[in-house]
Amino acid sequence: MFAKPQKEHEWLQKLIGEWTFEAECDMGPDQPKTKHGGTEHVRSLGGLWIVADGKGPMPDGEGEANMMLTLGYDPEKKCYVGSWVGSMMTNMWTYKGHINDAGTTLTLETEGPNMMEPGKTARYREAIEFNNNDHRVFTSSAQGPDGKWVTFMTCHYRRTK
Repeated sequence: MFAKPQKEHEWLQKLIGEWTFEAECDMGPDQPKTKHGGTEHVRSLGGLWIVADGKGPMPDGEGEANMMLTLGYDPEKKCYVGSWVGSMMTNMWTYKGHINDAGTTLTLETEGPNMMEPGKTARYREAIEFNNNDHRVFTSSAQGPDGKWVTFMTCHYRRTK
C-alpha cells in the first residue's frame, strides 16, 4: 500500500506527453504491407504507472481504432508489467518485461491469439526503444513454429508536446 516511485518507474516517465505515430504492418505472405498512423496521449498515474490512449484510422480504413496501454514496474516481481486493449479485438494483452542494460529499450513478452492460425495462441515480443527523448520505436514480433522471432509491425512515435 502507498507505494512510492522507484528508479525503475522513472524510465516510464519518458513516455509522458503527446505523440504522433506512423506504423507499417506485414499482414502475412503474399499480402501487401499496410501503413497507418494516429496520435497518442500518455499520462502518469501517481508516478507508478503510465496510461497511453491512442487513436487513429483502422488499417483497413473502416472507422477509428482506439487503444489503451498501461505500464508500470512491480518491485515484488522485479519486472515491468502492463496491459493493452484495442477497439478492434476482444483479447486483453498482458505484459511482463525488462529494460536492457543500456537503458534504451523495454522488451515486453506476452501470449495471445495466433494471427496466422485462428484458434491457436502464439508468443509475442514487443519492444519500446528510445532513439532520443522525442523519438521512440515500437516493434512487435511473433515467435514462429521454428522458434524464430519475426517482426511484423514497426511503429515510429514522435513527440509533439
